[in-house]
Amino acid sequence: MSTDALLAISVLWGFVFIYAVMATMDFGAGFWSMVYINREKNNATNIANRYLSPTWKVTNVFIVGIVVALISFFPGATFTLGTVLLIPGSIILLLLSIRSGFLVFSHIADEYRKPLTYISGITGVLIPGLLLSVLPITHGGYIEVINGVEQLQLDRLFTSPQTYAFIGFAVSSTLFLSSLLLADYSNVAEEREAYSIYRRDALLLGPIVLFMTFFIMLTIEVEAPWLYDNMMEYFPHLLASIFIFMLGYVALFIPSGIKEGVRGRPRLAVIAIVTQYLIASYAYGRAHLPYMVYPLVTVESGFTHPATFRAVFISYIVGFVILFPGFIYFWKLFMNDRKYIRQE
Repeated sequence: MSTDALLAISVLWGFVFIYAVMATMDFGAGFWSMVYINREKNNATNIANRYLSPTWKVTNVFIVGIVVALISFFPGATFTLGTVLLIPGSIILLLLSIRSGFLVFSHIADEYRKPLTYISGITGVLIPGLLLSVLPITHGGYIEVINGVEQLQLDRLFTSPQTYAFIGFAVSSTLFLSSLLLADYSNVAEEREAYSIYRRDALLLGPIVLFMTFFIMLTIEVEAPWLYDNMMEYFPHLLASIFIFMLGYVALFIPSGIKEGVRGRPRLAVIAIVTQYLIASYAYGRAHLPYMVYPLVTVESGFTHPATFRAVFISYIVGFVILFPGFIYFWKLFMNDRKYIRQE
């Protein structure tokens, strides 16, 4: 694999990872806002809405970056993915549009706030499940070439245990990561009852996420042995990710050294869990190479012309240099502005 192609797939992977982490927290916050909407005394819904209000706008920037990077760097892969993902991709875009629209109107039309919150919360759980159901398609076995046209076999896809393993992992990870971040957010806001609720949710969901991880590995071994064998070459990375996951989970039991009577260190848990996802996704991504869609498209076969890559890559670097400080400032302001967090 050429250096240019490796750089291009690394940029694409980076956008996917950033969007995956931010979107899971965003989608999950919408779900928790829906779940606790009728329990006003604990302030859990208000905490979720405070987090959700500014972040969902920023999160969608990265999905645009993924699409642009895919089309620019891998036009050959875009043709295959655009063809086979026409139906699931259209459903995802429709749900994203519905969710975004209803999130806007839920803050304007007070008399319809509850039904609008329910709709945005439900779509916020469906979207990550559908997004991650795309990954099994790239493992092979679900695309047939009929009369020279690549067609996705939806019946085969949605009767596969592998698909439901990924959907289950997506939904549980979305709720787990978002509950962790909202626990941290509640802790900063000094909302003790909301913190206790989100910490409890995270403790309940952690083992489910771990179970779904093992379920994914089991289904991959059966349905995509080429990928399983490659992932076993990165077994130390997988082992390290499990160890860091356990550290993050244990951090929820450690007494806080700052606030008396508060159990758990949610900020440490969030950092550990995100690090764990980073290591695990690196092992998965490396094991997936050289294929983008097995066995039809490799990184090299889908790659653009080197001259085009260099021009686009420079544009990305310039854009990243301009935007990255803005994102850092946004997050620091968002997480440290106590007047906004506590709604003073």
